[in-house]
Amino acid sequence: MARATPKISFEFFPPKTLDASFRLWETVRALTPLAPDFVSVTYGAGGTTRRLTHEAVTTINRHYGLNVAAHLTCVEATRDETMDIVQSYADAGISEIVALRGDAPKGQDRFTAHEGGFANSIELIEAIAARGDMTIRVGAYPEPHPDSADSDADVTWLKRKIDAGATSAITQFFFEPETFFRFRDKCEKAGIDAPIIPGILPIQGWAGARRFAQSCGTSIPQWAEDAFAAAIRDGGDRERLLATAICAELCDRLIAGGVERLHFYTLNRPGMTRDVCAALGIQPVRDLEAVA
Repeated sequence: MARATPKISFEFFPPKTLDASFRLWETVRALTPLAPDFVSVTYGAGGTTRRLTHEAVTTINRHYGLNVAAHLTCVEATRDETMDIVQSYADAGISEIVALRGDAPKGQDRFTAHEGGFANSIELIEAIAARGDMTIRVGAYPEPHPDSADSDADVTWLKRKIDAGATSAITQFFFEPETFFRFRDKCEKAGIDAPIIPGILPIQGWAGARRFAQSCGTSIPQWAEDAFAAAIRDGGDRERLLATAICAELCDRLIAGGVERLHFYTLNRPGMTRDVCAALGIQPVRDLEAVA
């Protein structure tokens, strides 16, 4: 039987330099023709890219006609300041928020609520949901979050976020489809019926992906360590070819397991994401010039 083509979405991050700005807009232009269901724009640790995130979100929405979800955290802002940001998005025609607690500001080991700010993501979700005009997406962790006791605690917390008003969740990235399937089963048993979208990381470089995995609690299977070590040793384009094949196989197995949506962490580099989408049968369907 032919498999259904999944809905796709992309994550971008706001640029801090001129070169990074060119790379972001090249990435948006390259991936827009794939007609994503939505795209999201991240919010720097400690709220460091608040203005840049707002500019990127509004520009993508205005010039590319994409449905944009703006990341928003509880870090380094009062409740009123945070809700003013939500209002500014609403005024700009943005109707989706990715509501997150956020990482600790630079120099701090753990998250501490800002004076007068939201204590956690649930309080933030409740405040946004009370407006009644925003679609709220949240984060989910198929492997224990660094601040969680275990995976069961993450499922419980996700249930609370959905009950608070979130309508879907995007997971942290993972290497093996079984990791997602186990988490999905636990969520179903807990009564979570909102869509849980797997977060997919096309590995642009093994060293960077490995550091990222270690920082966010993603387990690294030995087969991946061995495969990338061999590809890097062989040189040439082997590392990229391996990364593309691994990502495409992961997505294919997720789709075979009933997954209907995939969210790609692009790192503002479109090539591998586009190649993986092509391998899955996802082809450009939009005329970019008609919307740019």
